Amino acid sequence: MLKRLMPLLAAGVLSICSASPGNQYELGSLRIGHPWSRPTVAGMPMGVAYLSITNNGRTDDVLLAASSPVAARVEFHQTTLTDGMARMRPLAEIVVPAGATVKVEPGGIHLMLVDLRAPLEAGKSVPLELQFRHAGRITVQLSIESQDAPPAM
Repeated sequence: MLKRLMPLLAAGVLSICSASPGNQYELGSLRIGHPWSRPTVAGMPMGVAYLSITNNGRTDDVLLAASSPVAARVEFHQTTLTDGMARMRPLAEIVVPAGATVKVEPGGIHLMLVDLRAPLEAGKSVPLELQFRHAGRITVQLSIESQDAPPAM
């Protein structure tokens, strides 16, 4: 059986991933730390997701897409401060350089959960699938937290 799986693993068709203590997930050379979101109220069409992505590999990887059953779509955005005004612009992808950590956090790069199907309730969690160019796909659990900005790990 292992002989049959080896070519698939080598081709990147199957991904080895795991959740670890402390709300961290591993996918190949990537570590996804503390995925979380703020609670929303009924009728609010948008939510937001934050996390950190550490690339312990030797080559850059790219977050190409994300999805969640709680939203019609997930978009990547970056907030910047220019001349005292906050501006949000869409991103096509999020590059995760080799040997670096990208923090998806309030006031910077973030994931927008668009057209929420139900409110995000504090104390619960929702699935979020992340698709990377090289590492593949992983589903993490977004912890819905009422705190303002927990540290990304």
